[in-house]
Amino acid sequence: MSGARRKHNGAFKARVVIEAIRGKRTISEIASEYGIHPNQINTWKRQVLEKLPEIFSNNSGNKEKSWQQEKEAYLKKIGELEMERDWLQKKLNSFPWKKGRAL
Repeated sequence: MSGARRKHNGAFKARVVIEAIRGKRTISEIASEYGIHPNQINTWKRQVLEKLPEIFSNNSGNKEKSWQQEKEAYLKKIGELEMERDWLQKKLNSFPWKKGRAL
C-alpha cells in the first residue's frame, strides 16, 4: 500500500459521481473499477447532491447585490483618497519654500 495520497481532478470525480448517481452499478463495483474507497465515492456523491439546488437556483440577485456593495465600497475609498490627496496638496502648498515651484 502506498503512503502517498492521490489527488483526483474534477473531471475524474465528476465521472465517478455521475456513474454512482445513475445507479446502474453498485458503489462497490464502481470503487473497484476506479481504485477508490467506496466511502470516498459516497462523500463526493453527497457533496454533489447538496450543491445541486444552489446550481439551479436564481443567484443573479445575490450576485448583483454583492457587486453593488463592492462598487459602493470602492467609490467610498476613492472619495476618501481624493480628500486625502487634496488635503496633502493644500498642506504642501502652504510651505514657504514651495510657492511658485513644482516638485
